[in-house]
Amino acid sequence: MNTLFRNGLMMLAAGAFAASCADYNETNNFYAEPDPAYVEPYKDLAPVKSYIDRAKYPNMTLGATLKVADFNRQELAHAAVVNNCDNVSFGTTLMSGAIVNEKGVMNFLSMSDLLAHVEEIGYDVYGSPIVANANQADAWLQTLTAPIEIQVDAIEDKFVDYTTMESFSGSSNGTKPVIEKKFDGDDNALKIPKSRKGWVNIVEDFDIDSLGKYTITFYAQITKGESESIICTFADNKIMENEDNPKKFTIKSGGWKKIVLEDIKAASGAQEGYVKLEGNANYDIYIKSVKVVHNPDNHRPQTEKEKSDTIQYALNEWCDGLMKINAGRIQLFDLIDEPIDSKAVLENGMYDLKHSTTSIYWQDILGSENYAPVVSKVASSAYEKYSGDPAKLKFFISETGLEDQNKFESLMYWIKIWDNKSAKIDGINAKVSLVYSEDATTQAANKATVDKLLENLASTGKLIRISNFDIKYQNADGASVSADKITAEQRQNLADYYAYVIKSYMSKIPNEKQAGICKGNLADTNDPVGLWAVDVKSKDWVRTATYKAFCDALSGK
Repeated sequence: MNTLFRNGLMMLAAGAFAASCADYNETNNFYAEPDPAYVEPYKDLAPVKSYIDRAKYPNMTLGATLKVADFNRQELAHAAVVNNCDNVSFGTTLMSGAIVNEKGVMNFLSMSDLLAHVEEIGYDVYGSPIVANANQADAWLQTLTAPIEIQVDAIEDKFVDYTTMESFSGSSNGTKPVIEKKFDGDDNALKIPKSRKGWVNIVEDFDIDSLGKYTITFYAQITKGESESIICTFADNKIMENEDNPKKFTIKSGGWKKIVLEDIKAASGAQEGYVKLEGNANYDIYIKSVKVVHNPDNHRPQTEKEKSDTIQYALNEWCDGLMKINAGRIQLFDLIDEPIDSKAVLENGMYDLKHSTTSIYWQDILGSENYAPVVSKVASSAYEKYSGDPAKLKFFISETGLEDQNKFESLMYWIKIWDNKSAKIDGINAKVSLVYSEDATTQAANKATVDKLLENLASTGKLIRISNFDIKYQNADGASVSADKITAEQRQNLADYYAYVIKSYMSKIPNEKQAGICKGNLADTNDPVGLWAVDVKSKDWVRTATYKAFCDALSGK
């Protein structure tokens, strides 16, 4: 048996793709047999996009979301979207977080492949968000805005000279250190008697710089034996040889030996500075002097002006790289993704933009009111620089949860501010999260919410796109019904609701303001959201009632 997609493989033939479920198993007279798509009652339906009345709805499009890797494989999902939809979007997989590494190196290889392919087949792509809060190249932005290295001078924290000291007043335990008079000529010294468990702080009571790197220098001597070993701890940080073993510092016989602890940091949370010696189980040790010096952290935070310039540089670099590889081929983009914070309320009752104290958010540095104006200007300039037709370029603000009236009004509040500052904002991309309920009262409320959302969106005068258009199914008790459990009757209920939403969009959004509907998933996931169900055994895609509902609704039936 010749199989074209039995194992999920879709073949290319003479650059043509055949993929409406009734014909996507056919390329140049090469068929998959048997074909589960040819199942009544949907076998005779044409590709979904062909049902749109282009004369009546000239701007109406149908899109779907795929991962770049799935599209570039040019297999089943690719064939389904190309033949049944007008355009494809790639969600987060074309955002800077997936393309730019922490050093600012931009990897556009996958994007280059897909753009070459869509240009070859004459297909359209809806651009991923140019900037956002999530899925950004945060590591790169953190690197760019990191504190600046500066020249600093070493600071002497404490010097203890035991040669002139008459008595020892430092901390110890398990041993009794004393001042040995005239140990070395007229010079005294600190004597630390041998002890298996005892310890002595040879210097203490100095302040700690948690970011500083310390150098401790002391002179030690033994008068018996060939050598002795000691273990040192600085400000709760035991000096280690490796992960499991402390480092042993050796004092050999024959006069004073210089011991240096270099590039040592205090332990996290340490409150007091000290150097502790322990471990001289065999011989007494004598200490002449101890000096503690540290190099302060040689970095300073960037000024607001420096950060602003840095982020402007990053924005310019990102937009330049993106639009260079694009070369005018993608013409519709989300400019900003999900800017509204519904948990932060301004004095006027509107929701604020999202802000962060841990990540780099563009708006925190560019300024909330300048956010969209600056980004749209930079992105537009880069688009035109690389052969883009400015008349075809459209920017959208994408947002979730616009069914919430206050969130919708808050988004419009910010868009008005940005419009007044000459931002280029052509449309709104409303990401929906819809549910069909078997409970009649709940479902009536669901429909009313959708209608109100569309009426609100229509009132903006902007282009309107609906994305993430998947509808989940709940029974009368509010429990989700999975794709493998849904009945034919339930599937039809779901299909009817899909049709209702599509018709509501096409009737409530003015024809000239329709920017289309984008399906979240073409095939079922765990939820029965697809135009196709997925055969459990063969993994083939089989048309569902939702496929027909899309065809009927888009045709105006």
